[in-house]
Amino acid sequence: MQQVNIGMIGGGTVGSGVYHHWQQNGALMASRLGVKIAIPRVAVKAIDEPRPYPIPTEVMCTDWKAVVHDPAVQVVIELIGGTGLAREVILTALRLGKPVITANKALIFKHGEELFAAAKANRVNLYYEASVAGGIPIIKTIREALVGNRITHLYGIVNGTCNYILTRMKQEGADFAAVLADAQRLGYAETPPDLDVDGWDAEHKTGILASLAHGFWVNPESIHVEGIRHVSKLDMQFAQQLGYTIKLLGIVKTLAADGRRASAKRIQVSVYPALLPNSHVLASVNGVFNAVFVRGDAVGDTLFYGRGAGKDATASAVLSDIADAALDLAHQTTRIPPFVPHDGKGRVAPLGEVVSRYYVRLSVVDRPGVMAKVTAILGAAKIGIASIIQPEGHEGESVPLILMIHDAPNAAMQRALAKIGKLPVVKAPPVMIRVESFA
Repeated sequence: MQQVNIGMIGGGTVGSGVYHHWQQNGALMASRLGVKIAIPRVAVKAIDEPRPYPIPTEVMCTDWKAVVHDPAVQVVIELIGGTGLAREVILTALRLGKPVITANKALIFKHGEELFAAAKANRVNLYYEASVAGGIPIIKTIREALVGNRITHLYGIVNGTCNYILTRMKQEGADFAAVLADAQRLGYAETPPDLDVDGWDAEHKTGILASLAHGFWVNPESIHVEGIRHVSKLDMQFAQQLGYTIKLLGIVKTLAADGRRASAKRIQVSVYPALLPNSHVLASVNGVFNAVFVRGDAVGDTLFYGRGAGKDATASAVLSDIADAALDLAHQTTRIPPFVPHDGKGRVAPLGEVVSRYYVRLSVVDRPGVMAKVTAILGAAKIGIASIIQPEGHEGESVPLILMIHDAPNAAMQRALAKIGKLPVVKAPPVMIRVESFA
């Protein structure tokens, strides 16, 4: 049986998970593939550093170059993270004509075009299934299983930390700050938590999926990103009362042609918290779990659910890429290129062009005439109100006022809210959360 030798750079949480599960299931993989896989060399930061699963000392070293340049190493796995040294590792391996496997979402998001060009120039492949949603095989699904579909809608709950926080806020009626502190204590959130709670981790994953689905590499600067810091337990309560659940979504949608650029399709690529109908399947995705909802013009609606992070789920995705790399080497082929521009021209539409429905929470003085002032501004902007809730039981200098808003362009809504926020009867900045209907 032919053997493929793997050199791994990084032996921490994910790296040790890959090594462990290869030890457990390597023979099973060989029997399924007809190719034996070996991991004879692993470069680590320190031999004696603690790791979740042990790696034999005799296979470890602290010089990544020695692993990448080893003639016996046929495939390189990069699992060190970051966008500096990891980029150097990958480019070096590709220039040596060695296929590369990575779980590095930030690097693929920021430097994907450069890395894919290097892979093409050196006639090798770059595999990155583990870069998005951990154990959910969503990249392979878009590239292979749905190759005969135009992807019209994609919604992803792709950050487990935010989903854990929002789930507990809903279930317990807790404040954001209290749940975040608990999540940090339990190891679900980093310190500082900005990458997760401000939406940047979800942006990386959403940008990669948008690029794959629509055939042009999405510029990071064109993606609108909002985090979940402004979501309060009041918003959770009112959303539930209205029949909704709040989730942080990565959103990729094909928009209607605007008539100005008929040759270029418009794509919305955004990350923000949204109200989802409780009846939709994504509303029931709780805790640290991830899910990606994909609508194709041929297949219709599909859902992919599972763990989005961690040593075991991510290791599963890396092992899948190892299998593909081993088969490609064994058969001397590149069956699926890492990224191929396709489907004509496209552009990411500014969020101001996107039409949405909205939930708005105002903190207002409780006296007659307040609603007239608010509705006058919305009416002048040609923005319609679907419903109004002024809940009882709130006392003090200000009370909450909840508005559900009909479809309106984001730009018009933002301008109207800016004017509403300046009214003397409004005592705090308005809170706006978009509503997704999945129509």
